[in-house]
Amino acid sequence: MAEEGARITAIVSRSRSSARSAGRFIGCRNVSTALTAIPRETDVVLIATPHEAVEEVARTLARLEGLEFHWLAVCHASGMLTASALEPLAVRGATVFSFHPLQTFPRDFAPLKILPNARGIWYGVDGRPAGIRMARRLARLLKGHVLEVPEQLRAFYHAACVIASNHLTTMLAEIETMYGVISGGGAAFYPVFRPILEATLHNVARSSPAAALSGPIARGGVETVAQHLAAVSAFAPALIPYFTRMSLETVRLASAKGSLDAQRREALEQLIRSHMADTLPVKENL
Repeated sequence: MAEEGARITAIVSRSRSSARSAGRFIGCRNVSTALTAIPRETDVVLIATPHEAVEEVARTLARLEGLEFHWLAVCHASGMLTASALEPLAVRGATVFSFHPLQTFPRDFAPLKILPNARGIWYGVDGRPAGIRMARRLARLLKGHVLEVPEQLRAFYHAACVIASNHLTTMLAEIETMYGVISGGGAAFYPVFRPILEATLHNVARSSPAAALSGPIARGGVETVAQHLAAVSAFAPALIPYFTRMSLETVRLASAKGSLDAQRREALEQLIRSHMADTLPVKENL
């Protein structure tokens, strides 16, 4: 926001060192560990704490007497929580809304390195009409976009974000493991697989996941898939639960695409499930 001309009036953090670090990065001298440091003229407060602390911060903020709540907008950046987490502030007259950046910001990366990833992104928001309007204004200031998330679908939305980031990271880790077997270890996997990864994303962007799907399952190649399963079982057996589950999902996607007939789908599902037998929990007789 500071890059777009907004004046940051205060930075409050649990520790003075983190507040000072953020202040130096943003260019704000008013840093503190107390919410009372927020000046009266502040018109927007962003709560960027872990989601389990949002409601406590909202309650504490609502008890302050030095703020003009009827002129104040307050949002939080939690993907899990809705605007209702800020209800104590709404009672005081503040405009409240959720404002979750649909992006990944690893804590192991320096802020300067991840800052470019914050530009032009989408924000998952909810709230009353006034809150949504404010969310749109804030997103425009950040050159971003708004995705309104129904309150009852908030956790479902956050689960989708987890798939887009965390599950993708896990998938890449599985490729890294397999490449380590192929290369004998020590070589970086990403430069080798980057072209196919980027081409896949490009194809999905141009069409849809179903239309972009290629490979043996989409072609109904039962024998090829059988050889894949045997190879993974032999050289990376720990990956079988992941590989079989994702293969089943790929069969479902190929069926939705229309590239599999019923016979081929049944053959593939039976083959894949036969390799899942040893990984599934044993049901005890009751």
